[in-house]
Amino acid sequence: MVSSVSWIPKGAAKVMLDAAEPPSNEKIRELIKNGTLKKSTLRDEEVAHAKAVAKSLGKSCSKSNVASSSSSTDPDEVVKFMKELDMDNYDDEDDDDDEIDVFTSGRGDLYYPSNDMDPYLNNNTDDDYYDSDDVDAITIKPSDSLIICARVEGEINYLEVYKYDGTWNGTQDMYPRQDIILSNPPLCTAWLDCPLKGGDKRNFVAIGFKGSPTIEIWDLDVAHEVLPCVQLGAGQTSDCDTDQSVIDLAWNKEFRNIIASASANKKVKVWDVATGQCKLTLEHHTKEVQAVEWNHYAPQVLLSGSYDCTVVLKDGRDPSHSGMKWSTNAKVESLAWDPHSEHSFVVSLEDGTVKGFDIRASDLSPSFTIHAHDKEVSSISYNTNAPNLLATGSRDKSVKLWDLSNNQPSWVATHKPNAGRVFSVSFSADCPFLLAIGAKKGKLHVWDTLSDTAVSRRYGSNRP
Repeated sequence: MVSSVSWIPKGAAKVMLDAAEPPSNEKIRELIKNGTLKKSTLRDEEVAHAKAVAKSLGKSCSKSNVASSSSSTDPDEVVKFMKELDMDNYDDEDDDDDEIDVFTSGRGDLYYPSNDMDPYLNNNTDDDYYDSDDVDAITIKPSDSLIICARVEGEINYLEVYKYDGTWNGTQDMYPRQDIILSNPPLCTAWLDCPLKGGDKRNFVAIGFKGSPTIEIWDLDVAHEVLPCVQLGAGQTSDCDTDQSVIDLAWNKEFRNIIASASANKKVKVWDVATGQCKLTLEHHTKEVQAVEWNHYAPQVLLSGSYDCTVVLKDGRDPSHSGMKWSTNAKVESLAWDPHSEHSFVVSLEDGTVKGFDIRASDLSPSFTIHAHDKEVSSISYNTNAPNLLATGSRDKSVKLWDLSNNQPSWVATHKPNAGRVFSVSFSADCPFLLAIGAKKGKLHVWDTLSDTAVSRRYGSNRP
């Protein structure tokens, strides 16, 4: 399945990917120490399995060669031999890298103490790192868009970046530019350009995971990277009976080193990705927090929605203020600030409705309610170019567009991508009528909404 999709702004990514550098020994030791990497241990059931295998091998040998049956392997001897090898502690031996000698100096060496000494690795420049077909597939052209896709296929977890070359005549070309193997199933993503590695702006993504409190920050300009450049909350202790999944992330575009996270442990946290520290923990919800979003006009204002059927606003400009709370009468699935209004937001709910609110309203009642879908509305996305145009994605396997003008919503179009239950939708800011769709069947979809006659007739003049 594709659990989350988001766009990388044009011009943010490097034209060509850099080659990854292997992690240092110090980095590996640090990851082992904080629990990110774990050495395997030989469990009792593995010992029992080894005995069974050894026993079956012994029987097989005795049947195939009766004359040698007296020398068949004793399973207990096999296990004893395995323990004598002490493979569990193999990596714990103290080796001084400076005292290791190269076995030979020829180009055919099979072993070198470090990658810097390997002539094959040293001669691999960026120019010959890829073949010509790869270069064409991953080189960014001015017309290309990049889409981040968090995907789970079987027991393998991916973070992928696709290069999308879509034209307004209806043709679409999409190529995988990058893929990263992840340790846990990804639930949410947030693109950010905090300059973690120096310089002005960079190209990063934050990822939240199912069953883990750790948030990983990956550099999207590096190919074949094996470790994140930052881990937030790594190694922290927690109640094993509490779900620690990070369900949503929001990057603050004004304070670029800040992201907010929504968690199944009922908490909202504000992180400084530059220092790796949690700056603030909010505990105003009583059930899982499903969504979090910074206001576009007042970047200190944070909105969060929960399965406790409430939406809470916190204003960082006035820490003493208790905030505002709205009742939604159904579990919150997603929420979004209106990019064209400082005071308005919409929230999608488990009962298939979408509600709009104005934070200036004294009675805290919704401005409108849409009975949008037959099942929960898992994701919503505003169009940044066409005011009042909202996309909704649902587990009823459909995506719909709505015109919210004058707080009198009207249906515009419906799209059924044949992708199964829809988990994530996202409008592009650069090509605002392209909508990325993530769904159950695991294939990334892009809907050119202007290909729909009703959309083109109503919003064609808004095309950039």
